[in-house]
Amino acid sequence: MSALRILLVENIHPVAKETLLSEGFQVDLITHAPSEDELLKLLPNYDVLGIRSKTELTANVLKNNPHLTSVGCFCIGTNQVDLVTAREMGIPVFNAPHSNTRSVAELVIAEMISLSRQLGDRNTKAHVGEWIKSADGSREVRGKTVGIVGYGHIGSQVSVLAEALGLKVVFYDVIKKLPLGNAVVKSSLEELLKVSDFVTLHVPETLETKDMITKKELQAMKKGSYLINASRGSVVVIEDLVEALKSKHIAGCAIDVFPEEPASNKEKFKSPLQGLSNVILTPHIGGSTEEAQYAIGMEVAESFRRYLKIGSSSGAVNFPNVDLPVKQGASRILNVHKNEPGVLGEINSLISKAGANIEGQYLSTDEKIGYLIMDVHSDHAKELAADIGQLKRSIRTRVVY
Repeated sequence: MSALRILLVENIHPVAKETLLSEGFQVDLITHAPSEDELLKLLPNYDVLGIRSKTELTANVLKNNPHLTSVGCFCIGTNQVDLVTAREMGIPVFNAPHSNTRSVAELVIAEMISLSRQLGDRNTKAHVGEWIKSADGSREVRGKTVGIVGYGHIGSQVSVLAEALGLKVVFYDVIKKLPLGNAVVKSSLEELLKVSDFVTLHVPETLETKDMITKKELQAMKKGSYLINASRGSVVVIEDLVEALKSKHIAGCAIDVFPEEPASNKEKFKSPLQGLSNVILTPHIGGSTEEAQYAIGMEVAESFRRYLKIGSSSGAVNFPNVDLPVKQGASRILNVHKNEPGVLGEINSLISKAGANIEGQYLSTDEKIGYLIMDVHSDHAKELAADIGQLKRSIRTRVVY
C-alpha cells in the first residue's frame, strides 16, 4: 500500500492528507483546480485522485490515465467527473453526500432571515455612512411558508430547522419522501410555488433540473416572495430572475451557485445579479465551514482507505457496491470485468486450475460491469491475479493483501 500515490487538489482539508499518510500512502496536496492539460501532466505520477467541484475529470483525462485506481469527490456533487467512462475503465468514484448537510441548511436559514430583514442592503449602506432605520419591507419569518424543492439530506434538514423557527413547511420531490415534523408534501412544483413565501432549491444537476426555474416559474411564485438557490447553478435562468427582481415581483434572492463560476479566488466574479437590491450573492460557500470540510475530508479518505486496502466499494456512485469482511490468513483478489455471461465461470476455472481454495467470494453487477471480491488460500495469489487479468473480458485485477 505504501507504493500507492494519492494527489489531492483544490485545497482539500489537510485532515484527508493526514489520515491517508497515517495509513501508509504517499500523498501530495495542491491548492488550485488543475486544468485538463495540467491533469494530463500530473496524473501519470499518481494512482488515486481527490478533487472538489472545480476540477473537471473528462473522458480524455481518464482514458489517458488507465492506471488510476479510484477518484474521490470531496463534495456532494459528482457531475464534474465523466462517471460513465470511469465505470467502463473500472474506476470507482466516491463522494461525501452527507458531511456538509448541516452547513448548507444553516446558510439557507440565515439567508431567509437576512432577505426578510433586508440585512444585505442595510449592512452595505451602513458601511458607507447611510443610516436606514425603517421597518418598511422588513418582516419576521415566523408564520411564513417555506417551500423546499428537493427533500433529500439538505432539504429535510432545512425543514426541521425552519419548523423550529415557526415557519410552515411544504415540499416537493420527484421521489416519494416521508415528511418530517409537520411538513406537507405538494403534488407539483407549481402548487408549491403558489403558496410559498420562500422557495429554496435543493436538487441535483440533471437534464430534468436544468433551467427548472424560468420566467414561467418565477411568475408563478407569490408576489413579494423570495428565492434561494444553494443547489446547482444550472437550475435557475439568471436573466429571468433579474427581470423578476427588477419588476418587484420577487422581493429578493440569495444565490450561492452560478452557471459560470471563477476557477479560483484570484479570478474576478461577474453576474447580472450584481448591484440589484436585496440580493445576496455568496461564492459557492454552502458547505464551506471548517466543520463540514473536516467531515468531508474524513469521509472520502475513509472511502479511499477501505477501497484501496480491502476492496470495499460501498458508497461509490458509479460502481457496484461490494463489501466483504476481511478473511484472516487469505489473499484478497479484486476483479472488475464486463458484465457478460460466463465470466465468473472462467475465473473460477482458473482458480481451480491453480489449486487455490476459495474462502469467500462476492460478485455484484450493474448493466455494464461486474465487481468481484475473492478471498483465496494460495501461495501464488499474484500469479493467479495476473492470469485472471489476462481474460478478454477483464477490465482490471489487483491483489490487496
